[in-house]
Amino acid sequence: MPLPSRRWLLLTSCLLTTPSLADLFYAPPAPEENAPNFSGSAELGYTRLTGNSNTQTLLAKGRLTWLTGRNTHTFRAETSSVQDNDSTTTEQYLVAARERYELEDNNYLFGFARWERDRFSGYDSQFTTIAGYGRQLLNGPTHTLSAEVGPGYRHDSYADGGSDDLALAYSALDYTYNFSEDISFDQELSAEATHINITTRSLSTITSQLNSHLALRVSYDVKSNTHPPPDAEARTDTTTSVSILYSW
Repeated sequence: MPLPSRRWLLLTSCLLTTPSLADLFYAPPAPEENAPNFSGSAELGYTRLTGNSNTQTLLAKGRLTWLTGRNTHTFRAETSSVQDNDSTTTEQYLVAARERYELEDNNYLFGFARWERDRFSGYDSQFTTIAGYGRQLLNGPTHTLSAEVGPGYRHDSYADGGSDDLALAYSALDYTYNFSEDISFDQELSAEATHINITTRSLSTITSQLNSHLALRVSYDVKSNTHPPPDAEARTDTTTSVSILYSW
């Protein structure tokens, strides 16, 4: 069964408009002094099995980053889909934009907005906006660590109808360990707490640089909701993927 046209449209958008100096979205490290003013990357993973099973999996991520003075602007888009014997078991979309303003002594201010849709999460869609304060805790050649906190707002639209407007408290960490110039490990963690539930996200990646533009990436992504809507199929979603990353 061919992928729906809207998935291919979003995939094309990811590949044409994608990210950044910092691969991670939450609590990213500051741009390096010699960083280009405009950069991007696209990540793509796809598998298809035929014969005894008929399965296809698509993962696409894109990011675009540009610098203006002390400001770092980031846009990202993601989609993932899994079909098993003509039945869709996973269908997710995400679009987000982020602003970062550098202060003195490794401090910064940030703000971001995110729209996401997960067909099997019990939500029709969710829109989140958050602003706050961040600090670069480690900034060495081997280890980097940054953290951020702030208040936010989320609008939840439910699959069975109805909606909620929620205030939230947000915190996040981003840690990077560089094994060498070509191999790095990244760990991104975030938590968003409302009076209804707590949503946590974890993204672990190992990236091996193949050349100046191409890299091989293995990632493990976990998203958990303590109290999802009744229509949700599970509290926790995990994604393990191997993909090619192209950056410029």
